Amino acid sequence: MKVTYYGHSCFSVNIGGKNILFDPFITPNELAKDIRVNEVPADYIFVSHAHFDHINDAMSIALRTNAKIIANWEIYNWFSKNGVTNVQPMNPGGKWDFEFGTVKCIQAAHSSSFPDGSYGGVASGFVFLTNEGNFYYSGDSGLSMEMQLIKKLGQLDFLVLPIGDLLTMGPDDAIELAGWLDVKTVMGVHYDTFGLIRIDHDKVKKQFADAGVTLRLLAIGSTEDF
Repeated sequence: MKVTYYGHSCFSVNIGGKNILFDPFITPNELAKDIRVNEVPADYIFVSHAHFDHINDAMSIALRTNAKIIANWEIYNWFSKNGVTNVQPMNPGGKWDFEFGTVKCIQAAHSSSFPDGSYGGVASGFVFLTNEGNFYYSGDSGLSMEMQLIKKLGQLDFLVLPIGDLLTMGPDDAIELAGWLDVKTVMGVHYDTFGLIRIDHDKVKKQFADAGVTLRLLAIGSTEDF
């Protein structure tokens, strides 16, 4: 499974030839200034919640590529009212079989509001079960005991978790979750973009390694096998 990182919490996974993009936030991100947003491929766009740093480029990419946006009911309505027709609602607890595999929507312990401050519905994460591998993207969630239930969905190959702390879970909780789910590989997201969430890469990598977990911090614009 190939994963491309576009900075912050934006990444894509190629499964069965389909490009699945998550939480597009590229244009305003100074760290992603070398990414040509008009060339980012997408067949599907999964949006975890309505905050600007997860939704900013979703509409322009969807209109350019005709990618299907998958998000909670409130975000689904927002996109629909703003001219995006290829949208599918998916609320926490829901599951759907796509052409590339099965996705289960998981509630995230996080807030959600649109840039104008209006309610953005329940924040979410997603568990992907595919022939090429299984993974969980938590969105901006904090750690919650309910996450232990994710293990019942199947063995996961890796986790995509925020590690910037303060506004999301940090390294301590990400390591705890990896232990709960018996997963040894974590891809870190939601760090360094803003001053409040900058991390010491070497220190945090060592913290994960000391716990028996590999933390992968992809360079922005890079593609790696998972």
